[in-house]
Amino acid sequence: MDQTADLTVIYNDTCPICAREVAAYKRYTRAHDLPVAYVGLDRAALERYGLTERAAARRFHVLKDGRMYDGIPAFALLWDRLPHLAWLARMVRLPGVAQVSAALYDYIAAPALFALHRRRQRLGKAVPRG
Repeated sequence: MDQTADLTVIYNDTCPICAREVAAYKRYTRAHDLPVAYVGLDRAALERYGLTERAAARRFHVLKDGRMYDGIPAFALLWDRLPHLAWLARMVRLPGVAQVSAALYDYIAAPALFALHRRRQRLGKAVPRG
């Protein structure tokens, strides 16, 4: 983990969809020297954050100022750091949009991605971490 980062993204690096999305964030933050660290489903790292591998695989998490955020609020904190996505962070915080965004993530996207993760685990097809 980058010791200078004041925002830490914790994500399911064994999920091809999640890994691809976070890889784009990672490329951008590194290219622009932004203080963001990234942590996959490494058990030792997760224990430091008080998360189980299962909890981390279920939802996108961000640690900021010692506080853990998940779901849409976590995405919004990361998007705030990315000038080309700051508009999206503002949008998902708008009244009405915030509730709809959270519901879509909480009840559709996150459960669907976690179901695919569990299926890959059962079939032994987890993607390599990296």
